[in-house]
Amino acid sequence: MPPKFRYPAKPAKGDRVAVLSPSGRSATHFPAPLDLGLARLRDEFGLVPVEYPTTRAAQASPAQRAADIHSAFADPDVRAVITTIGGDDEIKVLAQLDADLIASNPKPFFGYSDNVNLHLFLWNLGIVSYHGGAVMVQFGRPGRIHPVTRQSLESALFGTGPQSLEPATEYTDQEGDWADQASLAAEPAMSRSRGWSWHGRAASVTGPAWGGCLEIIDFHLRAGRYLLSDDNYDGAVLCLETSEELPSADYVYRVLMCMGERRLLQRFAALVWARPKAWSFEHPNDELAKLAYVTAQRDAVLAAMAEYHPDVPVVFGIDFGHTDPQVVIPLGGDVTVDGTAQQIRVTY
Repeated sequence: MPPKFRYPAKPAKGDRVAVLSPSGRSATHFPAPLDLGLARLRDEFGLVPVEYPTTRAAQASPAQRAADIHSAFADPDVRAVITTIGGDDEIKVLAQLDADLIASNPKPFFGYSDNVNLHLFLWNLGIVSYHGGAVMVQFGRPGRIHPVTRQSLESALFGTGPQSLEPATEYTDQEGDWADQASLAAEPAMSRSRGWSWHGRAASVTGPAWGGCLEIIDFHLRAGRYLLSDDNYDGAVLCLETSEELPSADYVYRVLMCMGERRLLQRFAALVWARPKAWSFEHPNDELAKLAYVTAQRDAVLAAMAEYHPDVPVVFGIDFGHTDPQVVIPLGGDVTVDGTAQQIRVTY
């Protein structure tokens, strides 16, 4: 059975929140979106952001980044921890962490992408954490914070209790160039959303959310150091998304295949799959190419689920991944996937 989860106390307006970079170093190279995100935390959310020694460091060892995490969690005046952005090596930080210190000082933790490493660490401790809300991306969005993102961030930061998610009516997976000052002010162009698509068994299930970025989950399947025994995932709701690296459909299938072969995939009560990002600066796909990429990924997921775990609800297109807008998922928090009513509820 999953750990017994506890929700950390939420911050209030006027509280101090830690802003950390436990993963990537983009804050060093692109200070403008960080400064914009910090200003919005202060001016629009009424919080007091506190930076730490490695927040803008050009280089920081895993031990140095872990020290900032410890300082943030141990400080009684800091009421939440929000990451600047993701990266690619946060798994190295986990071996440096003091689990007892963090478990004794639980706080709401926000981040996604490579920060899923810390989400998994907190999940193992039975601490609910919040997948989403990077300072440089969601808070630092050009023009304004998207209204859907803002409402979700407000609920996750300050609210409690269940909330229904709704399909977004618009989205984008294309971002501006942070090196171009003009793109930092321009509101992103949005496209019409195709909404959610439901598959599998039409049933309603509720369980603690687990997952995040598929590539980071794959890191942990390979490393094998920070996953609990498989029975701890019985009845959990598997929430997965893919990153700006645009992994191939074959890769996605193979990760799920290996989860199925180890009999882990079969432990979950439902699968919630985020809208994939289908554009990057390296792969500036047009609309037809993006649709082909999204369709191939969905077909790969459905093929794996049909082979290994066909009798659970599966839903695609929820906006909790690397696209805009973004809704926050409470990892470890209760999520209801109702395939009959085609609704999703999360408990913040």
